[in-house]
This record gives sequence, structure tokens and C-alpha cells, in this order.
Amino acid sequence: MSVFQDVMKSNEGAILAGWMGELESSTRRSDLINDTDLRRQGEELLRLFTAATQLSSDVQSDAFASTREFLREIARSRMDQGFTAAETALFILALKQPIFTALKSSIKDSSDLIEEVWLSSNLLDKLAMLTVSSAVGFREQTILRQQEEMMELSTPVVTLWDGILALPLIGTLDSARTQVVMESLLTAIVETNSQVAIIDITGVPTVDTLVAQHLIKTITAARLMGADCYLSGIRPAIAQTIVHLGIDLVDVQTKAKLSDAFALALKRLGKVVTTIKQPVAKNKDA
Repeated sequence: MSVFQDVMKSNEGAILAGWMGELESSTRRSDLINDTDLRRQGEELLRLFTAATQLSSDVQSDAFASTREFLREIARSRMDQGFTAAETALFILALKQPIFTALKSSIKDSSDLIEEVWLSSNLLDKLAMLTVSSAVGFREQTILRQQEEMMELSTPVVTLWDGILALPLIGTLDSARTQVVMESLLTAIVETNSQVAIIDITGVPTVDTLVAQHLIKTITAARLMGADCYLSGIRPAIAQTIVHLGIDLVDVQTKAKLSDAFALALKRLGKVVTTIKQPVAKNKDA
């Protein structure tokens, strides 16, 4: 058994106390985690780390499997609690000082001390990097999930009338959002058995060749599902851009306003909007 292994095994309590002290004086975030949970995490991690060091000095070995898994769980929970990746890494790195203190009191030869300190420091650095990598990965997954949820919320399909759907678009269309738009519209067409779908681009700031291609793909997909698809919200500036770019929308029914497209859709279904004349009240004195 090496000196480092022996020190870790015989000084676990003192190292834990020193570690908690280091965290209290430097990276403590009492607003995000309480003392009980912090100590529980420290005790479990130190127990796993000490057990692993008795078998190997390679953090990628099977001996460190439980330690790596626990660190990934810590990274996930701390990202949810609001810790930064740097703060999560410092939680691990704060363990260096108490281990160094324990090694210093047990090793008198300076060269041996340097070797053992290097070994422990190298192990903790690699574990800290693993924790940072896990934390960043979890944060990226969260951001991606939120972006997908926002895209779904920003593409609502509205039933204007029995058999008539409207899809008001706001913001720029890209390939990812177009896929969400198309899936939402086609699903709604099937679920409501609608015959007409109106895509309103009043809230789309600009229409370039790429945006037009995305719109045409969505309209074509709707037609394949058996629904006529109209395009509304064609402003003068957008109309000029479409002509300038040479975008072919000849086969697409377009309207300047959503109300005009809605009237056209009602006509397509054989519906007519009429004004009901209110009866004129008779004057009793007449």
C-alpha cells in the first residue's frame, strides 16, 4: 500500500473536516445548498474516492466507476440548483488542501511528499474536469430542450372554424423550426380533418429564398394531406422582396390579411358571411 493510499484510508475523518472547512471559507453557496446536503455529498464522495484509490490511480478504471457516476449525479443536481460549472469543479478541487495537509504530516521526505501530492492532485484535477464536462453537457441538454419547447409554443395551430386551421408565425424561420411547424400543422390537419390551412406570416420580419423554400415545403406537405393551404400576411415590402428574388409562389394562394384568407377559406367550404339586419325599433309616438 502506498503512502497516499494509507493516508486516505486512515485520515478520512480529518480530511472530510478540512474539506468542509475549505468550502466554508471559499466556495460555500448557502443560498443554493444547505449544510446537511453539502456534508452528505462530501461524505459519500470521499468514501467512494478513498475506496477507489485503494485499487487504482486511473480515474477511467473500473475502480472509479462509482465515483464517476456519483460526480455526474452531483453535476446534474447542482446545475438544477443553479451552480455554475466552475463552482461545481471547485467543490472537488477544494479537497486538495486537506489531502495535502494529511500527506505533509505523514511524509517527512520532501521528494516523496512531492510525488504523493502530484498523484493526489492529478487524480482530483481529472475528476474535476469530468465534473465540468458533465455539468456543461447537462446544461446544453437543458438549453436544447428549452429551445424545442419554445419552438413548439411559438408555433400554435388555431382552429378558426370547423375545417379551417390557422398557423400564425412570428420570428425567423430556420430548418429546425420549419420541421416543428410542419409537424404541428400536419398533426392538426389529421386530428381535426380540416380542409383548409392558413399560414400567416404577418409576424415574420423578412422573407428570403430560404424562408420561402421552408414555406413552400410546409404548404406542399399540407396539400399532400388533402388540405388547401393559403398564405396570408404578404406586406408590400415582402411582396417586393419575393418578386426581386424571383421566388415562385404562383401555385400558392396569397392574401395581404388573415381576414381575407379566412373569407377565402369560408368560401372554399361553401360558407358565406352575412350581416344580420337589426329590426328598426318603432317610435311609439309616431
